[in-house]
Amino acid sequence: MKSYIPNFLTLLNVLSGCIATVFAVLNHLEWAALFVFIGIFFDFFDGLAARLLGVQSEIGVQLDSLADVITSGLVPGVVMFQLLSMAERGGWNLGFIGHDAEITLLPFVGFAITLASAYRLAKFNVDENQVSSFVGLPTPANALLILSLPMILLYHNNDTLSDIILNPWFLVVLTVLSSYLLNSPIKLFALKFKSWNFKDNGIRYLFIIGSLVLLLTLRFLAIPVIILFYVLASLLMPSEK
Repeated sequence: MKSYIPNFLTLLNVLSGCIATVFAVLNHLEWAALFVFIGIFFDFFDGLAARLLGVQSEIGVQLDSLADVITSGLVPGVVMFQLLSMAERGGWNLGFIGHDAEITLLPFVGFAITLASAYRLAKFNVDENQVSSFVGLPTPANALLILSLPMILLYHNNDTLSDIILNPWFLVVLTVLSSYLLNSPIKLFALKFKSWNFKDNGIRYLFIIGSLVLLLTLRFLAIPVIILFYVLASLLMPSEK
């Protein structure tokens, strides 16, 4: 019976991603972000539950990646599509895009994130070396980066930030950069605890504590900072054997 628990958590990730997709298509990006956050929560704990219960399986690995394609691949692509649409229209619109605006080609560039995420997850499934570390930015981290943008627009109420985020060039460059980072050769540490002692997990504990401090002080603006901190910390961290 316990072998079904991790897979059930993964399926909750799938469900969260499906709900987030609906909200993203309807341009309710705040709700889309909420359900992506919930999905990533389940994504973290399904693997942890599998390790604690000693029920890791190949089906679980495959199911986890399929869930991530939706929650951390499709949804960020739809959100970037909506942001690029907003940038072209010059502002926020809560209506469904097809009902009140002419669709141009530029917003479809956002789906490069979905394609890059799917490719990254396929590579991860056949790479046996990504155990204690990742090669390339994990899809959940990239999803958080993209989903932070509409949350910054909604909750930080800063004209300068809004002008930057809703600049089409900024969004296109960010799309290209995130697609590259997903499949880059950069080695990044994983938040997987083989033990709970500080000696073996110092960088992980410091990263978690630092991230919490940034979130409490900068709110959603902290997420891009945390992703940058994650990449820099990984580059400075000694390689794990």
